[in-house]
Amino acid sequence: MDIRFGIQPCSDSLPCAVTIGNFDGVHLGHRHILQTLRDEARARRLQTAVVVFEPQPPEFFARSRRTASAPLRLTPLRDKLNLLRQSACVDAVRVLRFHAEFAAQSAEAFVRTVLRDALNTHYLLVGDDFRFGRGREGDFAMLRGQGGFVVERTPSILAAGGRASSTAVRAALQQGRLEVAEQILGHRYALSGRVKHGAKLGRTLGCPTANIHLPAHRYALSGVFVVEAAGAFGTRFGVASFGTNPTVSDTDCAKLEVHLFDFHGTLYGQRLEVRFLHKLRDELRFDGLDALLKQIQADIDAARNWVGAR
Repeated sequence: MDIRFGIQPCSDSLPCAVTIGNFDGVHLGHRHILQTLRDEARARRLQTAVVVFEPQPPEFFARSRRTASAPLRLTPLRDKLNLLRQSACVDAVRVLRFHAEFAAQSAEAFVRTVLRDALNTHYLLVGDDFRFGRGREGDFAMLRGQGGFVVERTPSILAAGGRASSTAVRAALQQGRLEVAEQILGHRYALSGRVKHGAKLGRTLGCPTANIHLPAHRYALSGVFVVEAAGAFGTRFGVASFGTNPTVSDTDCAKLEVHLFDFHGTLYGQRLEVRFLHKLRDELRFDGLDALLKQIQADIDAARNWVGAR
């Protein structure tokens, strides 16, 4: 899969079948879009190209307007690209930086610079509610009237009793309903990052944890979870805390800390993928370290019991 940042032509300027979106979570609805794109591309002898934005447009506009209304992020860019690769449907990804100048360009300029010049688009698959360009002036009808490439609507997919969407995944994660999120995603919800040095409080308390570095987004879940972590050591079960650690920290930034069962090696610098299996409880504030340590041990016992009962 060819990944490029910015408006660069696809390999050898081959004509493309293109879809555009945030693809946050790369859920079953997204996967169906990608499969449809792949099938249309094969029938038309095109390569497939996916256009994503970073930051995601709602995040940019919330930040520029200084509001907190941006949707919670499901998938940081690196994880999103890995999921797109795993779909086996995508030949090329273009990551476009969404900034003030980009947001201010006209819909006609977007069609010319991105769809025609950069991607040599022959087939375009977008939602019928897709809007783009300055003031959201571009829409599905405008694209249909362009000529030079075929434009079709993305199909809707049902999962977990409703339409598969990033919004539905966020709601399930916020409610701690990981099994519902998995049904919509088509895979376990996971985050990945490198293990970095932290305050080493867990080691002091006799419960060493891996402090996972994550991009600074607002995420859709928090609390204490049974997890499965994959890394150079293979795969191990463990327990993870994802939140602001209110007992020992006054920051608003979420931290992901993972205690792996029966692991005694060094993890610093390794990249771990942490898959969330089951929510044990919400994040709590404790009166002191003794109460925190007691709860940590109870969480470890509960997580071991959950794994043993599978």
